[in-house]
Amino acid sequence: MAGKTSKTSGKGANAADASGSTAEPVLLSGGNPQIAKGYGDAPVQAYIAAMPGWKHDIGRRLDQLIDQTVSDVQKAVKWNSPLYGVKDQGWFLSYHCFTKYVKVTFFRGASLHPVPPGASKHKDVRYLDIRETPPLNEAQFLDWVKQASQLPGEKL
Repeated sequence: MAGKTSKTSGKGANAADASGSTAEPVLLSGGNPQIAKGYGDAPVQAYIAAMPGWKHDIGRRLDQLIDQTVSDVQKAVKWNSPLYGVKDQGWFLSYHCFTKYVKVTFFRGASLHPVPPGASKHKDVRYLDIRETPPLNEAQFLDWVKQASQLPGEKL
């Protein structure tokens, strides 16, 4: 079909269709978009645009909340996940799509109050799993983002 691109299930993120145009990003296991490593807002927006279904709205809202909370936030996509940080401080947050939820990683989550609910094998890391329902507690998320952005970040 002319003008239509199909999603590929292979590993190549920049596969071209028969017309030579670049196909939509590949969705990896759990529906996580495969996006090339990059710095700045553009690769993060490409990741969010490729998030499937209801997860797209979650990604867009997380990005908006982080932008409004952290002035001059730094952004990147590495390892097929958006990263948010503060210049010269490192990365404080990331997220990743899974089949039934979006997992938010707070790299210094054990230092947040209250501590995010998801435990990790790494003593400093805590997780927040966001499912389609119930809705995200935005006030709590904003508080965690504010706290996390003021802590020393990860150098990834």
